[in-house]
Amino acid sequence: QVQLVESGGGLVQPGGSLRLSCAASGIIFSIYAMGWYRQAPGKQRELVAAITSGGSTNYADSVKGRFTISRDNAKNTVYLQMNSLKPEDTAVYFCKANFITVNYWGQGTPVTVSS
Repeated sequence: QVQLVESGGGLVQPGGSLRLSCAASGIIFSIYAMGWYRQAPGKQRELVAAITSGGSTNYADSVKGRFTISRDNAKNTVYLQMNSLKPEDTAVYFCKANFITVNYWGQGTPVTVSS
C-alpha cells in the first residue's frame, strides 16, 4: 500500500518560514521524481517545486529564491523549505511521487500566511 504523508503545515506570519515534509512508504522512493504542489481556494492546483531521482530541481517562478526542495532517500522523505513567506503562498500543499506514468498523491497539509 502506497502512502505519502505530508506534515509541517500551519499558520505563519508574513516573512516567516516553514518546512514541509512528505514521508513515503510502499514505493521504491529513490527512483521516483517528487514534487510539491499547492492549491489555493478557488484556484487550480499548481506545481511549486520538483526534484528528480537524480536530484535535479525546478521551481515555479513565484517561489524561486524563497523555497528549496530536497530529498533524503535514506528516510524516504522529501522536504520543502519555505522562507520569506507571503500571504499569496497560502494554500493546501500536496506532495506527489512520479515514475513514468505512475503518480501518487498525499492528502495535503494546509499553510496559512497571515498576520
